[in-house]
Amino acid sequence: MRNIRVSVFAVLLVAVVGGSRRAFAEDENVVAVYVSLDEHFSRRILEDFEKETGIRVEAKYDVEANKTIGLVRELISQKSKPFADVYWNNELATTVKLRESGVLARYVSPNAADIPTAFKDPDGYWTGFAARARILIVNTNRVAADEFPTSMWDLTKSKWKGQVAMARPVTGTTAAHAAALYVHDEAVADKWFDALIENDLVWRPGNAHVAKQVAAGEFAFGWTDTDDFNVQRLQGKPVAAVYPDRKDSELGVMYIPNSLVLIKGAPHAANGKRLIDWLLRPEVEARLARSRSAQIPVRPGVPVPPHVRRPDQIGKVFSVDWSRTGKEYDRWTGRVDQKIDSAGGGAVGSLLWIAAGVVFIAIALVLLLRRATGEPE
Repeated sequence: MRNIRVSVFAVLLVAVVGGSRRAFAEDENVVAVYVSLDEHFSRRILEDFEKETGIRVEAKYDVEANKTIGLVRELISQKSKPFADVYWNNELATTVKLRESGVLARYVSPNAADIPTAFKDPDGYWTGFAARARILIVNTNRVAADEFPTSMWDLTKSKWKGQVAMARPVTGTTAAHAAALYVHDEAVADKWFDALIENDLVWRPGNAHVAKQVAAGEFAFGWTDTDDFNVQRLQGKPVAAVYPDRKDSELGVMYIPNSLVLIKGAPHAANGKRLIDWLLRPEVEARLARSRSAQIPVRPGVPVPPHVRRPDQIGKVFSVDWSRTGKEYDRWTGRVDQKIDSAGGGAVGSLLWIAAGVVFIAIALVLLLRRATGEPE
């Protein structure tokens, strides 16, 4: 009898969810946006769009440990019947992957006219804005100014063996960085990652973890993004930012923009276009630059505070082939992941994730059992 009740409940739940989706699709005053930029950086901006336009925003956010990958998979799974109208990604490689999967619609916003061509899809499928730079965060208590690293190859020097950290390059900007390096020069990328592993580089779950641990003095320096560095800077931690590889013989600084796309078959395409237009205004780039996330305008003329450095202010910039990087993303990130596993560098992290998963499942089961028996939580 209990199984019958559970089955009936499941059927009713599906019906309610299906009805809610239909009602949402028929609502003309709403826009659904999936967001990979950290919620505490993006929520207020979306709330201001609501206030200015009167269009209700339904936003779904990604999480740090699953950055970009979770929402990308969901968008692909919804390809035949999309729920989202807009995707606000915090990088570009997986955006190109979505284009290759047939998830995106062409849309060229009139507000993108002054965005440099390097940050726009030539076919109109995506537009980049508000970038982050890939930088080295240095603990100034552990590293003297005259010993600051200046190149990606400094991470491989024996003097820093076991003292340097980097996010494992399987999600987010670190994965995009790894894929871009391989697209640029496969042999050089292989040599670099092999040297990192040989030098006992420590792999962390994300860029924020790297920034926090360098700031705490657990590592001398590490790769991170400018937004994660800025959080530590604002907290008064002993850290400095190095924009690496700026010599003529080096690759240049890598800038990874946020990207905005319209979803193919979006239920509220007109509202989706309005949201994209609104977000692509110079005022939004300037606002993000002033915020704690210190996002970097890709437009040359947008004013920025002193700690934010636009591409036109930095000197040499890494010229990324975003089309190939997105197309070959899985291939290259898979190769790096395999290298780390083969060297044993992922064992501890994997065990921690498994343990966390077991604890989460156990807690969820206890709560479900209590609800089923009527026991208070």
